[in-house]
Amino acid sequence: MTRSESTDRKRRADALRNRERILDLVKREFTRAGANASLEEIAKKAGVGPGTLYRHFQTREDLLIAVYRSEMETLAVAERNLATTKSPPEALRAWLLLWIDALETKHIIAPVLNTLAGDPKKVFETSYAQVYEALRALVKRAVESGDIREDLDPIDFLRAIVGIANVSAGPDWPKSARRLVDILIAGARPLK
Repeated sequence: MTRSESTDRKRRADALRNRERILDLVKREFTRAGANASLEEIAKKAGVGPGTLYRHFQTREDLLIAVYRSEMETLAVAERNLATTKSPPEALRAWLLLWIDALETKHIIAPVLNTLAGDPKKVFETSYAQVYEALRALVKRAVESGDIREDLDPIDFLRAIVGIANVSAGPDWPKSARRLVDILIAGARPLK
């Protein structure tokens, strides 16, 4: 390996770390201050210059889309990790709790995305397949283990949680949704 190749790899690794640090901080700042939080302040808190932020995300829209996609990718990766480290019902429960966290982020950025993006549905639809597939795999595993009823459709879980997020979109909806996860898991057990 030449010195140039080594330097290029180091730069790429630094760029990836910067990007991840920015996304993590953006999510926290959007949660704290809303989706119109100052990007310059975010760059400062991330320890990067505004140029670095704008090199990764040319517009606020690009940044919001990246945050949303990052949340959805986290759910997909979590499914694989949870399936190997927890029992089927516990993996499903843990994933549904992560889904609530992702919905919190979506609630924050969706209004801004709806005004910025030409067609925000494309952003949401692209990630929906990824989310549904992760949930389908967890439910299938729980059905096969005998922990969840066979007649359950994975979308039932999403509808219930999205329903509570939309019906009671006040500040306490995540707490209520987390309680609902346990009720859903208990209600999904096979009838005896």
